[in-house]
Amino acid sequence: MPDRARRTPRPPRPGVAEAVAACHSAGITIHVVTGDNGRTAAEIAREVGIGADRVIPGPEADALPEPQLDALLEEPGEIVFSRSTPEGKLRIAEALQQLGHVVAMTGDGVNDAPALHRADIGVAMGRSGTDVAREAATMILTDDDFATIVAAVREGRRVYDNIRKFVLYIFVHAVPEIVPFLLFALSGGLIPLPLTVLQILAIDLGTEILPALALGRERAEPDIMTRRPRPRTEHLISRRLLLRAWAVMGTISACLALAMFFVVLRVGGWYPGAPVGPGTPLHGVYVQATTATFATIVACQVGTAFAARTERSSLRSIGVLTNRPLLGAIAAELLFVVGLCTIPSLQLVFGTAPLPPWVVVLMIPCPLIVWGADELLRWTERRRGRATKVLASPG
Repeated sequence: MPDRARRTPRPPRPGVAEAVAACHSAGITIHVVTGDNGRTAAEIAREVGIGADRVIPGPEADALPEPQLDALLEEPGEIVFSRSTPEGKLRIAEALQQLGHVVAMTGDGVNDAPALHRADIGVAMGRSGTDVAREAATMILTDDDFATIVAAVREGRRVYDNIRKFVLYIFVHAVPEIVPFLLFALSGGLIPLPLTVLQILAIDLGTEILPALALGRERAEPDIMTRRPRPRTEHLISRRLLLRAWAVMGTISACLALAMFFVVLRVGGWYPGAPVGPGTPLHGVYVQATTATFATIVACQVGTAFAARTERSSLRSIGVLTNRPLLGAIAAELLFVVGLCTIPSLQLVFGTAPLPPWVVVLMIPCPLIVWGADELLRWTERRRGRATKVLASPG
């Protein structure tokens, strides 16, 4: 076995120190597990910003019982494991996983393959790595650059965030679609159905799809690499997501849509229990009222789309007009609504009617109300988070 301590170590690549700093700000701990000499490895680690608070020789780590190894890894700070064997690397990866950590292991040699395969994410070097290491890994770096791992972490967090934004946007509109039917059923016929089935289909299949897909193109939020890693037990659909979707934006959208429905009915002379079926004097008013409910839900969708663009940050921090596909999708859904309300053939199919100008004016603030309520919620959470950090800081 060649003496790896005698070889002259290569200087770190440009950008590695910045990548290590980005890992630290993202709450990622970096341990060095290497077959090289401890002093050499520790010096290089410190040069790029890795703590290297402790240097543990491989044989010493291999001799530690499982409880002591767990206690060593649980202590704060970063560790350099020098002269490590393939078995030692595998044991360290398994110990970190048993402690609840998500483990990413890098390597390039045949001896690294067991640890690369056992880790949650095995990262092999594409240029200098062996075929065995590449086959055992989950991800292959074609440029052998540590900074690429950081870019992958950032992109992974962005994709996960965008999936949640998609789900949030879809979930919001379940409330204003369900509540009208509950109101109709519980009223015992005193209140007519505020929304027809075909109008719900027009929302789900016509106005909702394009903005939801556009949210998948959202850029990364400013704080994406300063968040702590999410717990392994955290689900995609969290309690907070449901709170925002159903308790805040969904409830507000339902209230606004029903308020518009009753306003149009009352202005037209309706009273509880009055017949609104075809051939009755109030049927035209009823059709306008259901159209107003449908259009108001779509208007609230616009506010929901802008609110869903951020998880915790303010909309101003990412820019109101930065997601151009979303702007195009919103324009398309508004044109779709105009077509449903003005084209006679579509009016006949979907049970819609042209809306009076005063109804359109009343709908204009609806997106701002929905977005503003969620923006206030996120502002409150950010303020509470800053206060918690101040209280937790030393001194």
